[in-house]
Amino acid sequence: MSAATTQPAATAEPAPAARQVTERDAWAAPGIRVLVLGLVLTLVVAGLFVLQAYVHGAVKAVPIVVAVLLCFPAELSFHGLTAVVPGEARVIQLFGSYHGTLRSQGMRWVNPFAQKRKISTRIRNHETAVAKVNDADGNPIEIAAVVVWQVQDTAKAIYAVDDFARFVAIQTETAVRHIASSYPYDNRGSGDLSLRDNADEITQRLSAEIADRVASAGVTIIESRLTRLSYAPEIAQTMLRQQQASAVIGARQRIVEGAVGMVKLALQRLQEDDVVELDEERKASMVSNLLVVLCSEQSTQPVVNTGTLYQ
Repeated sequence: MSAATTQPAATAEPAPAARQVTERDAWAAPGIRVLVLGLVLTLVVAGLFVLQAYVHGAVKAVPIVVAVLLCFPAELSFHGLTAVVPGEARVIQLFGSYHGTLRSQGMRWVNPFAQKRKISTRIRNHETAVAKVNDADGNPIEIAAVVVWQVQDTAKAIYAVDDFARFVAIQTETAVRHIASSYPYDNRGSGDLSLRDNADEITQRLSAEIADRVASAGVTIIESRLTRLSYAPEIAQTMLRQQQASAVIGARQRIVEGAVGMVKLALQRLQEDDVVELDEERKASMVSNLLVVLCSEQSTQPVVNTGTLYQ
């Protein structure tokens, strides 16, 4: 018996990465010259057909044959013409292969068998619908944004995605929802980033996230802004009362801090100017009266004491 020979297992090689199509300039001839050439050929063909009516004999077929032969290049000269206006580009595709992009404005002539796909390079804006999302604290909020964008790479916009405008719209909405759920609506004095108190930082991060999401479609983000930011209607009244309570507490804290400073300054000035000598009990009574006057929400009425502090 012969020993069976073992063959080493074949190692599967990784498939090469798909080649990504990026924009490049397409070859094109001056369109005006080709247009003039086509007009000349058309006139020559018309003249040959007229000439054959005056020719007799065996040479009568010559003008017709020449005219027929010239019809084909005349047709090709007109069929290859394309006009590029400002704010638009033409993606040239020949037999299923990308052959470049025309961006320079004016009349151009390209391969007449090529497909010329028009794509807008103007600045566009997209406003998302109002979305209801839970913020980082779990509170339902309503948020919407507008994004200003522009096609930068026409090849990616055409070949990388099915519909680049719809792709931008979906990715923008996804980014808005992700940003809204990553930060609280209000930081409540904690100093952390919040949607309401740090609008500039939030919009910068929103623009960066949208730009990263749509880069594969050859789109650049110019600017993005939040157009709507509010609590959902079912909790709006409750959160409004909470904000009002927080505002009242903050205001009272400022009032008390200011009143304490004024009382301290009054006692210091009385002591420095030697206006009156106060013991600790009289100081306490004076501090109490000043705090009542300074911190009260209503007007205080003076009371004249005709006796002494201890009566």
